[in-house]
Amino acid sequence: MTPALESPFAIRTDAASFDLDLIHAFLRESYWARGIPRDVVERAIRNSLCFGAFEGERQVGFARVVTDRATYGYLADVFVIESHRGRGIASRLMEAIDSHADLRGLRRFQLVTRDAHPLYAKFGFTPLASVERHMERFVPDAYARAAR
Repeated sequence: MTPALESPFAIRTDAASFDLDLIHAFLRESYWARGIPRDVVERAIRNSLCFGAFEGERQVGFARVVTDRATYGYLADVFVIESHRGRGIASRLMEAIDSHADLRGLRRFQLVTRDAHPLYAKFGFTPLASVERHMERFVPDAYARAAR
């Protein structure tokens, strides 16, 4: 675990404070959720433990954990808006996730990333220990299919 960083950014978990327009706009253009409908984003937030990074009242980052709050967690939809990158906000989000009472002691905590391995490695994430045991059902055009 890394030490807490001093930061002007607050991390909140109260979904009522989240900027759904910002979150949806970012995710629908992201490489991992391109084209995601707003109602899907809203449902995902309702059914997950979410973290927002704020500068004052302006939301500048987001992360979501799908979890049973006992044994398993899946980290998803982590982002910081472009104008605020390089200021330690992603690390602040990860510190908040790492220290959240409902996420302590999970037996397995997973994520998928294309390019943020160094960030997650600082918080103990490693490549799969037994990749041959893991399976997935991946539907890359799920959002396009749903729109038909």
